[in-house]
Amino acid sequence: MPGLSIPQPPHYVPAPPTEAKLEYADLAIIDLSKGTTPAGRAELAQEVKEAFRTHGFFYVINHGYTQAQTDRMFDIADIPMSGVSEEEKRDYAGDSHATGLFQGYKPRQYWHIDSGVRDQQEHYNCNRDVNAVKHPQALRPFLPDVEAFVKHNHYNILQELSRLVALSLELPEETLVNMHNFEVPGGTYVRFMKYFPRSEEDEARTKNVWMKGHKDIGSMTLLWSQPVAALQIQTKEGWRWIRHIENALIVNAGDALEFLTGGFYKGTIHRVVQPPPDQRGHTRLGIIYFGYLDDDVKLVPLAESPVLQKAGIERKCDDNVAPTMGTWRVARVSAYGSSALKKSKEVNIEEEVLHGILVKHYN
Repeated sequence: MPGLSIPQPPHYVPAPPTEAKLEYADLAIIDLSKGTTPAGRAELAQEVKEAFRTHGFFYVINHGYTQAQTDRMFDIADIPMSGVSEEEKRDYAGDSHATGLFQGYKPRQYWHIDSGVRDQQEHYNCNRDVNAVKHPQALRPFLPDVEAFVKHNHYNILQELSRLVALSLELPEETLVNMHNFEVPGGTYVRFMKYFPRSEEDEARTKNVWMKGHKDIGSMTLLWSQPVAALQIQTKEGWRWIRHIENALIVNAGDALEFLTGGFYKGTIHRVVQPPPDQRGHTRLGIIYFGYLDDDVKLVPLAESPVLQKAGIERKCDDNVAPTMGTWRVARVSAYGSSALKKSKEVNIEEEVLHGILVKHYN
């Protein structure tokens, strides 16, 4: 009987880590291996609470994937960008402006960034139901890897973090897990993303900003760390860089978690900028798992939480007119990179109003 062979993807070689002296954010490191006992989970819940309250960004280690598995996924992530012809890419192009859903390709220059400059990032987006749609020919042999990766992110990381968030709010452990179901309609998806270098003219016109400061749409975002420095978060001290840690995840809170917690955990403002000089000219390949609540979950505070009752709840709107996750997703996704933003009275901020709720973009 012939042995089973595992297809080998072409190897993607990232840029070496930067040696530039950057001002990095001091982020907490959450070790998920400590969560195998009730006592360990209680300890982790407090660490997550502090991390979300301090920066809204933190690292996760010991998440269940080995370095070799992670390296293989980055090789696979590059296939939709480097292994598919431009003609075939058009057959799998999405149109998030029309659908409010990220699926298939987002081509370069689909979004307006600033001053007439359009983006230079390409995505291939895959809803968590990997086999629900067709994929480019070159990616098909690796769909079992993608499916396993999606389920690992969802069940072993996103839902585990959801349990820790619930415990941090003194709610039943499964409260948020029950809002992140895998089998029901929702926008949760994995994104393979590649940034390409830009012209000096575009850098000057956008002040080196590749993606304006924003908050993510969903509950929690899982970003697999990669070596090209470009991600920054807004802190009390100003913009700070995010350091690369091998085989770590970078987790941040989004809109939905801010809605659910009445502002106790705020969505973190982050942006992407031109890398430091020793990494310019390289592409930047990323893998992101965007966690969304189920589409029918209404974005109202979990007012039964003793922690939120004590802290005080800030509502973005009245509960009776609060959007569902699906409604908010469609509004935010459809508008991004296409709607005309208005200048705010606040310095370096632009605004739009969606469903009566103010959304800010930070320049």
